[in-house]
Amino acid sequence: MAEAISKTPEAGAPKRAPAGRPAGKRRRKLAGIFDPIEPRTYMIIALLSFAVLFFGWWVAAEIDLAKDIFLPSPADVWNRGVELAKDGTLWADVKVSFVRITIGFLISTAIALPIGIAIGTYRLAEAAIEPPVDFIRYMPAVAFLPLTIVWVGVDESQKWLIIFIGTFFQQVLLVMDNVKRVPREYVDISHTLGMRDHSVLRKVVLPAAAPAIWDTLRITLGWAWTWLVIAELVAASDGLGHRIIVAQRYFQTDTIFVGILVIGLLGLIMDQIMKYTGKRIFRWAE
Repeated sequence: MAEAISKTPEAGAPKRAPAGRPAGKRRRKLAGIFDPIEPRTYMIIALLSFAVLFFGWWVAAEIDLAKDIFLPSPADVWNRGVELAKDGTLWADVKVSFVRITIGFLISTAIALPIGIAIGTYRLAEAAIEPPVDFIRYMPAVAFLPLTIVWVGVDESQKWLIIFIGTFFQQVLLVMDNVKRVPREYVDISHTLGMRDHSVLRKVVLPAAAPAIWDTLRITLGWAWTWLVIAELVAASDGLGHRIIVAQRYFQTDTIFVGILVIGLLGLIMDQIMKYTGKRIFRWAE
C-alpha cells in the first residue's frame, strides 16, 4: 500500500510533456482560423500571389494560348504604358478619372450616411425609406445612362450622377445594416442611465457602428470605380474608361490592358489607404 502511494503523482504537480515536445510549448498551426500573421509574412504572401498571376499571364502569352491581338504579353503592355505615360496621355486620363471618382463617391457618401443611419435606428424612417430604396437598387444603373444624358447633359455632372446611382442605394442599405448590428443592450443601458435619444445616437450607436461603416465605404468605393468606367464609355472625351473604349474600336488590346491594370492599381491604392486609415482611427476595434 505504501509502495502504491509513493508511485502516485502529487496533486498539483505539473504533468510531464509528451516525448519529443518541449515542456511549456504548444505546437503552432501553420494557418489556423483567425490566427494572426506577421506584417512581413503577409506582405511576402501578397507579393507572391501577384507574381503567380503575372507569371501565368506571361506563360499564356509565350505559348501562344491566344493571338497577340487578343492576349498581349506583359512586356508589350508595359511598353505601351510607358509610351502613354511619356506623351502625357496616361497621366491626363488618370487625373480626370480620379477627380470624377472622388467627387461622385463623396457626394453619394455624404447623402447615404445620414439616411442609412436614420433608417437603421428609427423604425418610422425605415418604413418610409427602405422599401423604395430596396426597390430602386435592383434597377440596373446602366439603364439610366441615356436618362442621365437627357437630365443633366454630357458634362461632368453626368459622370457624377452615374456614380451616385450605382453606389448610393447600396450604401444606404449597408450602412443601415451596420447600425442595426449594434447590440440593443448598449441602447437599453444608455437609456437606463438617463441619456436621451440624440445622445445615445451620437455617443453610443455611431461609435459602435463606425468601424463597420468604414468597411462599407471601402467596399462601395470599388463599386464606384466600376460605375465610373461605365460612365466614361458613353459621352466622354477623356478618362481611363474612354481610353479603353477607343482602343477597343481599333483592336489595341495592349492599351486596353494598360487601362484595366491602371484602374485596378488605383483602386487597390485607395482601398489600402482606407484600410490603413481605418486601423489608425479605430484601433480599439482591432
